[in-house]
Amino acid sequence: MLFQKSRIAVLGSALLVSGCSFASESLFPFFGADDDDMQVAAVAPPAAQATTPDLAPPAPPALGATVFVPTAVTQATSTGTFVGQKVAQHRSELVSLQSTIIGRNQQLQVARQKTTEDSQRYHGTVAAINTRLQLGTTPGNPVLISQWRAAQLELERLSQDVSELNGLANEVAADSAMAAYLLGAARATYGLAGAIDEDHRQLAILEDETNRTVVLIDRLLNELSEDISRQTSYLGSERRNLQTISLAIQNGEIMGANLFNRAFANAAPAGLGGVAGPAGPAQVTSSEQPLVVIRFDRADVQYQQALYNALSAALERRPQSFFTLVAVAAGQGTAAEVALNVSKSIKNADEVVRTMANMGLPADRLQMSSTTSPQISVNEVRIYVR
Repeated sequence: MLFQKSRIAVLGSALLVSGCSFASESLFPFFGADDDDMQVAAVAPPAAQATTPDLAPPAPPALGATVFVPTAVTQATSTGTFVGQKVAQHRSELVSLQSTIIGRNQQLQVARQKTTEDSQRYHGTVAAINTRLQLGTTPGNPVLISQWRAAQLELERLSQDVSELNGLANEVAADSAMAAYLLGAARATYGLAGAIDEDHRQLAILEDETNRTVVLIDRLLNELSEDISRQTSYLGSERRNLQTISLAIQNGEIMGANLFNRAFANAAPAGLGGVAGPAGPAQVTSSEQPLVVIRFDRADVQYQQALYNALSAALERRPQSFFTLVAVAAGQGTAAEVALNVSKSIKNADEVVRTMANMGLPADRLQMSSTTSPQISVNEVRIYVR
């Protein structure tokens, strides 16, 4: 019992001097235990300081709410001159274009409504999954797997909604080109010979109305582009979150948001002190304290939730953080035993790397190395934060 208390004190001290100074975070410095200290499975803060993963998925981005209806074209009687005929032709073309824009606006409002409804269904399904995971469930619960598949289908519907918005944006871009042509044609008509004052008066009105239509179409195209950009970013984020939820269902416990989303949510933009990858091979000094140590002293070490908590806390504190994973093989025993430990240690490290990838940690945020230590009797995977 004295040995257990001492070990807890040492591990607590290691957390205090670790790279991110998580003195009060819900971190687990090692997992698993040997026969002498089976009760020492984790070091956690007092219950009052424990944090609960946010169950609510991020709200979908707000869609634009503008209704794009052009002002009706002013009608006028043709003067009978050649220029008057050109003005009437341009007016007819503008009326046709505005009719098309009214149709595009109707398509946009229908697409927005459909996207909103699909988002609500998706969020309801994800919320139900997270609530069940928070309450606790069995690993690989078939009900949750079915709900996860339903969420995936609903997310694909959202993807189809974005594709429809993309198609609409392409059509509006063609309308924008047509409007620019009509505006240029109207202005060029001023240079035609044979016009009377009434022709130029009607032409001035037509030019103004064409110009307003150009502005309206540009606003429509810009708002569509913003909607598409936000929805595309949201889809990517939710696909990564579904990947993390899949891992949570596999383990039967809640995790939280995908680490990729957390890593880049608050990171500074490139060129302004943003994220830059570590250069050179992974190197760890003997004085460095690991953020996490996973001890593989049994067939099935349940480290996933604790590992997620540690990585998530590190990225919450410093979104630009990088991690070094070191596979440490036990160096005790004969040369053949050590060689076997090295092989097993590398396999353990591969498993942890896959788990971190499933949690959404970007590959360029992780370095790997391996070593052998005669001071340990079981293989370990150590993760350091940079």
